[in-house]
Amino acid sequence: MGRGKRGLLAAAVTVVCAVTVLAVPGTAFASAPAGPADPSPTPSASATPAPAVTPAPVPDAELEKVRARLDGLYHDAAVATDAYNAAEEKTRKQSVQLARLEKRTDAARKKLAELKDQAGAAARAQYRDSGMPPMARFLLSDNPEHFADGAGTLLNGARATKKLIAETDRVERELKRDTDDAAARWKKLERDRKDKAAARKTIQARIKDAEKLESRLEEKEKERLAELERQAARKAQTAWLDTGVLKKKADTASVTATSAGAEAVAFATAQLGKPYVWGAEGPDSFDCSGLTSRAWADAGTLIPRTSQEQWKQLSHVDVTEMRPGDLIIYFADATHVGMYVGDGKIIHAPRPGRTVTVAGAGTMPILGVVRPDA
Repeated sequence: MGRGKRGLLAAAVTVVCAVTVLAVPGTAFASAPAGPADPSPTPSASATPAPAVTPAPVPDAELEKVRARLDGLYHDAAVATDAYNAAEEKTRKQSVQLARLEKRTDAARKKLAELKDQAGAAARAQYRDSGMPPMARFLLSDNPEHFADGAGTLLNGARATKKLIAETDRVERELKRDTDDAAARWKKLERDRKDKAAARKTIQARIKDAEKLESRLEEKEKERLAELERQAARKAQTAWLDTGVLKKKADTASVTATSAGAEAVAFATAQLGKPYVWGAEGPDSFDCSGLTSRAWADAGTLIPRTSQEQWKQLSHVDVTEMRPGDLIIYFADATHVGMYVGDGKIIHAPRPGRTVTVAGAGTMPILGVVRPDA
């Protein structure tokens, strides 16, 4: 409950106390004679100071509303974090493509300059031959041997000229295509950078709102809020386990971790205790998909950077067949991911203010399971 509510509560208690005093039976109030007011009245001997008002504790129902509001703010931050990570990945790829295009266009420009030099050399050679075209010299030759030699030279020259023209045309087309492609990629890169900036702004705003909301709570209320969160997590995990999902695994061999899966789990386990930082993918901090993508990269398998793309691109498996190393995607919009480590548990980077930790796999709404090494 905020300070505003406590102020209202204190005021209400004060009013109640005043009304109670006025209502005491047998209390007489004598009328004072008219005259100047005494600026320093003598306090009554029977008067006692009003007791200090202790703020009423915030009811659990109110803390539940706070918890729901915090969950919503951090979920919004997670959505924006996925958007930020996606934009970051796009800008990275666009930058690589632009670097390649720059090399290609530089090479094309050099090649085009060489071809133009060759064309210029041919023109200069013709000028040195008194400007007479090779065809004219060939036709005017009256020497049979020169005629034969001229025929071969003319044919080779024609072929070389045709090849030179075709090569020049091809290089010019490639240069234009790559230049146009680079221009389009620069525009897309700029859009991706704007998307990153917008997502960053949203993330920072939502986290600031959540921190502001939490700062209004007293220390004891924060402890009770944390306990309510733990209770909710235990309840959700118990309900998930009660479905018998772990008992439905018919073939034990099919749900044993692969060597790559075991390596990914080992990497994730080694990160326990490291802080959550949005947009981070190690080595000192992680967000949820930063942890899972780095863990599988360490195991030799490159997977998409964001939880949403992991859900879209990786192979789906039934939750009853999941094995250690598989990724569990959470929420309908696929905005959170954790790595299944067996025994109904995951390792994940929860949210700002928390650290990489072990949690029950059923503590959040499961969208589905994906397998990086399918």
